[in-house]
Amino acid sequence: MADNTDRTTTTTTTNTGGNTGLAFIVGILVVVVAGLAYYMFADGGSGDDVSITIEGAGDAVQGAAEAVEGAASGN
Repeated sequence: MADNTDRTTTTTTTNTGGNTGLAFIVGILVVVVAGLAYYMFADGGSGDDVSITIEGAGDAVQGAAEAVEGAASGN
């Protein structure tokens, strides 16, 4: 007589590498942010000597002072 035995075979498939693209993109972003931080905080030397000149501001201030004085006295 034949002896029948039931056998169960389980196959597990593991897919890896799905996060490789995401890790690559995150790596690129880290390098870009580090480069921008270096560029912004590096001691370039050219940004230290800023000169701003406003010409004709004295006349405008004088006129504004006279207008305020006239408004305060009611003239």
